Amino acid sequence: QVQLAESGGGLVQTGGRLRLSCAVSGLSFSRYAMAWFRQAPEKERDLVASIDWIGARTHYGDSVKGRFTISRDNAKNTLYLQMNSLKPEDTGVYYCAASERPLVAGTSGVSYWGQGTQVTVDS
Repeated sequence: QVQLAESGGGLVQTGGRLRLSCAVSGLSFSRYAMAWFRQAPEKERDLVASIDWIGARTHYGDSVKGRFTISRDNAKNTLYLQMNSLKPEDTGVYYCAASERPLVAGTSGVSYWGQGTQVTVDS
């Protein structure tokens, strides 16, 4: 059974930082590209960042470039998202996702989803 389990969300003040983790089991982690998506209330689920199978190439949404860093540890089957200089508009549910190819936009290429973790940035 494939499981993607996010953790690390919470409430933080504007300008603060959080580190999200996604522990993956039930699939060959190094054979999947990974990504983080964000969904704010009443909005679509948007790609925040993605990373290729070995962590050599990354892609970021324009709103998070320079503030967020995606990384992975294939030995630990874990994906990370370091979020710095957080803003209220970063508030939402953050989802971990696995795909066969690295994603640059949209959700259609996602093979597996996590259950999500809430991030709230208080102004």
